[in-house]
Amino acid sequence: MNQRLESLLQAMKRRALSDLLICDPFAIYYLIDATIEAGERFSCLHLNSNGQMWLYQNRLFPIELPDELQVEIVWYSDHEQPLTGLAASLSTRVGVDKKFLARFLLPLIEAAPESHFELASELVDLIRSRKDSAECEAMRLASHLNDTAMGRMYEVLGTGKTELEMVDVLRKAYRDLGCDQFSFEPIIAYGAHASDPHHQNRDSKPVRGDSIVVDMGCIKDGYCSDMTRTFFYGEPSERGREVYETVLAANLNAIATVRPGISHAEVDAAARSVIEAAGYGPYFTHRLGHGIGLECHEGGDVSQGNTDLIEVGEIFSIEPGIYLPGELGVRIEDLVLVTEDGCELLNKYPKDLMIVEATD
Repeated sequence: MNQRLESLLQAMKRRALSDLLICDPFAIYYLIDATIEAGERFSCLHLNSNGQMWLYQNRLFPIELPDELQVEIVWYSDHEQPLTGLAASLSTRVGVDKKFLARFLLPLIEAAPESHFELASELVDLIRSRKDSAECEAMRLASHLNDTAMGRMYEVLGTGKTELEMVDVLRKAYRDLGCDQFSFEPIIAYGAHASDPHHQNRDSKPVRGDSIVVDMGCIKDGYCSDMTRTFFYGEPSERGREVYETVLAANLNAIATVRPGISHAEVDAAARSVIEAAGYGPYFTHRLGHGIGLECHEGGDVSQGNTDLIEVGEIFSIEPGIYLPGELGVRIEDLVLVTEDGCELLNKYPKDLMIVEATD
């Protein structure tokens, strides 16, 4: 049994769980290094408190696992009911993860009336949040490639391409750099569009004075990057410059606050207090950040409500923003790796206010 599974087994025992059912394909990959496909069919890794493991898998999606994992694959066909056998193997307290679909979970609960079911995603999420040395190296590489791609985006923004055309520029940059794919659909937002934190890219061009939010990330060797920079298309307005400098100060203050032993909420507050002091508090409308790794958004959100203490090895985003409806938006985002005495900044791309000189 590998160290990740050993840690999970100990977490189960501390929680007094007899069984843990994991349906999240990223969690399964993390634990047993197996890429699971299931379509709409049932797929589940079952771990009990004795360390026994079963993987329920439809025959339509064949996989092979190394013998040393000691995972028994329970194959089933479309005409068979895998939940019946799973229900019979469960004991008293059963943890399920957030990806366990209700259309499978509800029949399982009915078939196992002697078992108590409870949400236990955090057991795996907590282990995943603390990256090992190999994961940290993978995250450094993905962020380095993202820095390089951001530079290429800056070089092209002055040509006046549409938001959608800039997505194509980014796609080519990632491909040329050897990245696997986007880690999420990138956001290219001009002017008033930038006041929507999750703007959907459109066939529109920048005009002079616009803020330009570029939120982008790639996947390299299975690990994600995520970074946001805000540029200005020509000279910004006085208010645009003020908003930018406020967001930058919030970003830097939060990064300086990160260290083991303080809460995620305290880091959020370090950024939020700067924005509130400048009078823009109502326009910072989201949490400060999120965990990242195999998925772009993982557990360990950096928010006002998360009082969990930060631990060495966590990687999460710091992304304060100010969004003025119908006018402009500014967001500056970096990834940080928590170290023994602070944090390592994974993004190196400049954050000083940068003006795109229009060449169109």
